[in-house]
Amino acid sequence: MYEADLYLHWLRTFRFFSTSFILGFVEIINTKIRNQNMLRIGITGGIGSGKSTVAQIFNVLGIPVYSSDDAAKRLMNEDEEVKNKIIKSFGEESYSNGKLNRKYLAEKAFSDRSKTDLLNSLVHPATIKDASTWMKKQTAPYIIKEAALIFESGSDEFLDAVIGVKSPLSLRIERTIKRNSVTAADVEARIKLQMDENEKMGLCDYIIVNDEKQMLIPQVLLLHQKFLKESLL
Repeated sequence: MYEADLYLHWLRTFRFFSTSFILGFVEIINTKIRNQNMLRIGITGGIGSGKSTVAQIFNVLGIPVYSSDDAAKRLMNEDEEVKNKIIKSFGEESYSNGKLNRKYLAEKAFSDRSKTDLLNSLVHPATIKDASTWMKKQTAPYIIKEAALIFESGSDEFLDAVIGVKSPLSLRIERTIKRNSVTAADVEARIKLQMDENEKMGLCDYIIVNDEKQMLIPQVLLLHQKFLKESLL
């Protein structure tokens, strides 16, 4: 009787773990299938264009959003390899008490195009890798990657489509002055270091106009429905 009870206990345990294993395995397969069908959509635009606002609307609709700007800030503070490269290229003053000295680095990196390109070359590879890891964990019909330099960094190669957010230059300058508490001259200097806006918009698959005249939400909803349908094909 003892042996029979032991056998039944072993059988129940085996069934439990077998079922758990099978369910876990099926979920892994389903996740991979969903990930393979998942569309990867980029959002880009010049400084002050409002690309973050557009990304937030997609996020409210339940779409996962990867912010390259937030990721870059995190990696510059946490990734030791990135930190060492920045210190080597821009000096020990790039960090204060182990934290990124953003004011110092901005003054150094955005003084001319060559230094801007240098900083981007140090940070972008780590950001692209981080975004790839993040994407593999998502199971939504599509995801959004928000980045100012999608084409400049070459990350458009890993995306299915790119949305460009377009705004009048005067409005972009006004927004950035209010947001960053900087002068118009500072904003204009940053804009000169970026890709020409018309060139960038010409590379995008879709355009959202953010001029405070046309409503943003209907433009986003139109693309949202389109991407949902395409993800089912």
